[in-house]
Amino acid sequence: MNLKNKHDKAIEIFSGKMHCSQAVLAAFSEECGISKEQAFKLGSCFGSGMRKGEVCGACSGALMVLGLLYGQTHMGNAKEREISNHINDLFMNRFKEENGSYICNDLLGYDVSTLEGAQKAREEGLFTDFCPKMVASAVDVLVGIIEEMEQAV
Repeated sequence: MNLKNKHDKAIEIFSGKMHCSQAVLAAFSEECGISKEQAFKLGSCFGSGMRKGEVCGACSGALMVLGLLYGQTHMGNAKEREISNHINDLFMNRFKEENGSYICNDLLGYDVSTLEGAQKAREEGLFTDFCPKMVASAVDVLVGIIEEMEQAV
């Protein structure tokens, strides 16, 4: 799997006024077997922690990638479920370790589910200056896990 330039590709997509979730997923769309347009649609409702400041959209996009690559595909298959649960936990733990949280409101320091909180975050340039760092972090953690999974095979 060609993982070069995923970081730059995700930042470029995010800078094109797409959500963080869309940027991360779309950067890996080819590897996931979906079109960029499908990635944009699938990731469109996960930005800003599902617009409620919950789990960072960059994390949600990364988990979508991991699910498409390694998710459970057969009902009742405990081994597949164990693998998908493991990589989910691995990603979330590593992202939190690197950034202090995976909750959007905690990362931004504002409750972006409110008009006031979103406005404050916008005024401070967090969506344009801070969020790209979270996109990059999610991609870096994601690439690390994919590389580990490829070596394990």
